[in-house]
Amino acid sequence: MTTALQPPPPSHPVLRLRLAPRADLPRPIDGAWWPRSYDLLVELPRLLAGLPREWGHVTSVTVNGAAWPATAGRILVSNQVVRLRRNPAESAPPTVVLLAPGQGRWDLLVVPPDTAEQAARALMATAAGTLEGGRP
Repeated sequence: MTTALQPPPPSHPVLRLRLAPRADLPRPIDGAWWPRSYDLLVELPRLLAGLPREWGHVTSVTVNGAAWPATAGRILVSNQVVRLRRNPAESAPPTVVLLAPGQGRWDLLVVPPDTAEQAARALMATAAGTLEGGRP
């Protein structure tokens, strides 16, 4: 009997992030993020580590308060303090807003962690303004 060797799973799950192509005009949504849980203290460092370097250091993050459990007002990510804010309005959009001083602001649609894969991928492609092949 032959047993196929399976590669070990990655030590860190792959970041599920899809960003819109760069454009000269501002966009209402800059992409989509599909976290694996509602644990912001676990998910946020993964997100910030996976952002493009040209976005600079994100110092402030605002999330929909209805979607995420209460957390501390600040967390340490890669030896940098990141301020966490929650939008308490029930009608707040399902987004995460990232601010980097001198670099800009980015709004990402947050796909709920328990969304089925096919639906999540479709939402992410729509938010990023691309089709599955990466074409606009």
